[in-house]
Amino acid sequence: MLLWLTLALLWSPTCWAQQKYGPGGGTYFSTSRDFQNDITGIRVFIGPLGLIKSIQVRFGSSWSEKYGAPGGTPQEVILLPEEHITGIYGSYKNFLRHLVIYTDRGRLFPFGKEDGNTFIAFPDESDKVLIGVCGHYKLLGITSIGFEWGYPSFLKK
Repeated sequence: MLLWLTLALLWSPTCWAQQKYGPGGGTYFSTSRDFQNDITGIRVFIGPLGLIKSIQVRFGSSWSEKYGAPGGTPQEVILLPEEHITGIYGSYKNFLRHLVIYTDRGRLFPFGKEDGNTFIAFPDESDKVLIGVCGHYKLLGITSIGFEWGYPSFLKK
């Protein structure tokens, strides 16, 4: 029985984010880990009230499922080859309202409008990059978000 429980935990999508930003509450989500491909894009869905409703992550050439509340207008960024996300700035009140994605090529991509409490997330080592996203959502949008950092695939080989 303990073996099955251990295996179930190892194969379940879990985000090992050091910190989550936002008040939280609602349904938990976590991107599934992709050990062969780096994150190559982010798609954010913005609702009519300016709330970030949901998020999708692209690993290699495949998009993850959409995590969060239904609806919203999509905005996306596709990273350049060998480009990685190295920092995130954002803001929230009751829901996530703003994200700015920073890359190791010096590019930045804003989503939504800044409003409320702000945060900055970045890895604890300079070689690490964004490898996963997790958080919580309710009917109106994402209530908390966390980021998992790890080594890009070319350093794992």
